Amino acid sequence: MALYEHVFLARQDLAQAQVDALAEMAAGIINGNDGRVVKTENWGLRSLAYKIAKNRKAHYVMLEIDAPGSVIAELERQVQINEDIIRYMTVKIDASEEGPSVMMRKSDRDRERRGDREGGREGRGDRPDRGDREDRPRRSFDGE
Repeated sequence: MALYEHVFLARQDLAQAQVDALAEMAAGIINGNDGRVVKTENWGLRSLAYKIAKNRKAHYVMLEIDAPGSVIAELERQVQINEDIIRYMTVKIDASEEGPSVMMRKSDRDRERRGDREGGREGRGDRPDRGDREDRPRRSFDGE
């Protein structure tokens, strides 16, 4: 059997439970046709580069599959019918990647960077607190 990576994009207005149900549906098709799902990753709700069917964002899900080509053909046929999936792509790979995929490592790295920034204002060169606004005189902007 061959190894494949199948990534699909689900509509932005779906709840996370519905996206998980779509991934389970795909896994059921694969497992029911003599294939197996090696790994499932939910990459979350991400912005699209351009609008697809009036969607600016989509839920990304990646399945790593070990199955014959006929199973992939059936999976793609079922995905084309489903209105909740706006795009999909299946790629044949040589070997399975150990651990989390590049997209999952990237999201973890981005989350760490945001945490560093939110921790405090040190190192930014911000001005000190200027006090209450009521203590400062008001300026009039009538052209003077």
